[in-house]
Amino acid sequence: MNTQEQLKLVLHIVSYNLKIVFGNKFIYFLIAAWLFFLTIIGIMLFSDGQAETSDIYDLLILPGILMMFYPIVYNIQSDKDTRMLEIIFGVPNYRYKVYIIRFAIALLLLSLLLIMMAGFAWFSVVKIPIFDMVFQLMYPLFFLASLTFLLTTLVRNGNGTAVVMVIIGLVFFILNEPLEKSKWNLFLNPYKIPSGMNLTIWASVIYQNRLMMMIGAIVTILWGLTNLQQREKFV
Repeated sequence: MNTQEQLKLVLHIVSYNLKIVFGNKFIYFLIAAWLFFLTIIGIMLFSDGQAETSDIYDLLILPGILMMFYPIVYNIQSDKDTRMLEIIFGVPNYRYKVYIIRFAIALLLLSLLLIMMAGFAWFSVVKIPIFDMVFQLMYPLFFLASLTFLLTTLVRNGNGTAVVMVIIGLVFFILNEPLEKSKWNLFLNPYKIPSGMNLTIWASVIYQNRLMMMIGAIVTILWGLTNLQQREKFV
């Protein structure tokens, strides 16, 4: 197989998995994310106060979660519904490649959509560091996506996983204010510098927070892949 044929094969695989990852009800989550985003942007435009970079970061978190939610939660469920699960799990080690590719595609498209939203906010509300902000946003979103992927392999049902993730998400949001300045805060806003805190200490808090999320994401992905070995529990 020459290079051109390999490239066509890769494009075909990516195209096929894009249709699966972003098919069915994903459009509703996408519309909801954009409606929420545009509504808050509209409120900011007509409010008397001046929006700051930290406000845009907080604004983009929820749309990011909405756009990440469906492709990850129903990743395995969609194959079960279309009777593809038996084929995927029937080929040794093939399931790892399939779900890792879909996971990567979902995160890549999520980052592109966030860049679009951040660019719109930069144009309409306040000048923000677009790429740096999206980079920072992807830490908590990557961790949540990895945790969701793990739960799909434990619960083995899309709707059940959705319920569990909603409960976990509510817990994180409730703890957001008490842990606002803590490295344990999942939604720690790196652009909201606490008053009176030394910048070096704040940078250390952010670094530890991001490091823990990356480690947690890697552990949950590996755990999820390990669970995929238990074929009989899925099919």
